Amino acid sequence: MKWKKWIFLVATGLLVLGLAGCGKAEKVTQHSGKLTIGLEGTYAPFGYRDKTGNLTGYDVEVSKAIAKKMGLKPEFKPTGWDSLIAGLNSNTYDVVFNNMAVTKERKQKFRMADPYVYSKAVIITKDNSDIKTVDDIKGKRFGEGTGTDNWKIAEKYGAKVFSGPQFETAMEMIQQGRMDGAINAEPAFNAWAKSHPNSGLTAHVIPSDKVEEEAIAPLMNKNSAELNKKMNKAIKELRKDGTLKRLSVKYFGSDITNR
Repeated sequence: MKWKKWIFLVATGLLVLGLAGCGKAEKVTQHSGKLTIGLEGTYAPFGYRDKTGNLTGYDVEVSKAIAKKMGLKPEFKPTGWDSLIAGLNSNTYDVVFNNMAVTKERKQKFRMADPYVYSKAVIITKDNSDIKTVDDIKGKRFGEGTGTDNWKIAEKYGAKVFSGPQFETAMEMIQQGRMDGAINAEPAFNAWAKSHPNSGLTAHVIPSDKVEEEAIAPLMNKNSAELNKKMNKAIKELRKDGTLKRLSVKYFGSDITNR
């Protein structure tokens, strides 16, 4: 019977080690005084590269300001949309700043800090399109990022949804006639339209009774309770000292930091 007792002790020890390992995995992944930040880096004006190749944008500057308030150095990790959220579970980074809308589904699986901006959705089409409202998109071809909120909205109103992984790609698909339209954030289209004055595309704001204005917030791993608390404090301070408003006016042309 001694061998049974020996097996039991070994199994118990392994279980304890396993639980200890899980505990470590649940800790916030901040290390060496850094705050690691996941984003696409191809989505102006939220996060994109300027002419010199440096990351810039509203999300980039806000996350830098938050990191500074927390006494941490920001480290950005550009990632494709399809694997962006998954990076939180694998501890690739601490937080995602990528125009992430607060939804019930996300709050069930992840932590979301307080909103730092509010974004309206628009329908983007060619200038001469007969699509004006979400009631017109049934059966139409729409290019959206796989699994995004925009994809879900287009599906809800009956569009035939196809993958347009990046904003620029979706706009090109509409221009070429490969897609009839796309649903996206109004600030993103306005920024794109500014640099494409003769694009031939237009945007129609979707009324809030059809699609609610989205609260945008940092997204974190479910286990990041302490990080969540510190981030909320930093956002509150940045709202109070006017930083959020200043950056909003800089990148969006108006203050969209309040509902």
